[in-house]
Amino acid sequence: MSIKITATSTCDLSPELVERYQITIVPLYVSFGGKTCRDGVEAGPEDIFRHVEGSGELPSTAAVNIADYQALFEELSPRHDAVLHITIGSEFSCCYQNALVAAEDYSNVYVLDSQNLTTGQGLLVLEAAEAAQRGESIQDILAMLDSLIPKVDTTFVVDKLDYLAKGGRCSSVVALGANLLKLKPCINLVDGRMSVGKKYRGAFDKVLPDYVRDQLDGKDVRTNRIVIVHTRCDPAIPAAVEQVVREYGFQEVIHTVAGSTISCHCGPNTLGILFLRK
Repeated sequence: MSIKITATSTCDLSPELVERYQITIVPLYVSFGGKTCRDGVEAGPEDIFRHVEGSGELPSTAAVNIADYQALFEELSPRHDAVLHITIGSEFSCCYQNALVAAEDYSNVYVLDSQNLTTGQGLLVLEAAEAAQRGESIQDILAMLDSLIPKVDTTFVVDKLDYLAKGGRCSSVVALGANLLKLKPCINLVDGRMSVGKKYRGAFDKVLPDYVRDQLDGKDVRTNRIVIVHTRCDPAIPAAVEQVVREYGFQEVIHTVAGSTISCHCGPNTLGILFLRK
């Protein structure tokens, strides 16, 4: 059975992983400087950071529209027994709703709400792609993903709250206070929604080992794979995080950089470890 796996660009998988698993990535849109660009195609995270640094204005993001989805499904549906599209969580974007509308005309197109973002979504995409390569049925893949969604562990630490303040996700007063006190909040994703967890105090690179251990200690973790995702971190920082992660016996440690859509909302110097619980 030929099953094609597709996903919104917010899954933040590296080009190497996309190529290895033959995943079709569907870009969201980012608007800044009077132009609208496709995430990962016409604009990357460095374009976002340069624009904010130069203008002080935060770009806006937009979902994949229905017309884009119709064109995608029209192309892929006749070529495969089934097409599975995995979207960013519906709490964060209307990609899921738009894809459902476009999929109504195709009996072999399936749309899944990941209830997640960045490589939390990406972990589900990889699990689906591996199952498809093993020749599993679309029904079995969907059932497997439904069971995994609540087991995705998604957290990240933000160095500065400037981008979250610009985007209205926290007040400028809170951001200023956090920056002055050198507080690095851990953002948790639970039931498809983000909340603030533990607040670490100190230099960004110094608090990350404590963050990693807090996330992994005492949890029943699947050790086949973990992802370290970041935005414009010094290369030494994710490398140091990997050293701590390796203490927990993970078989595969994937490094990836968040794309322009995710970077718009968290800014540079953000890092997370994402994995599946048993």
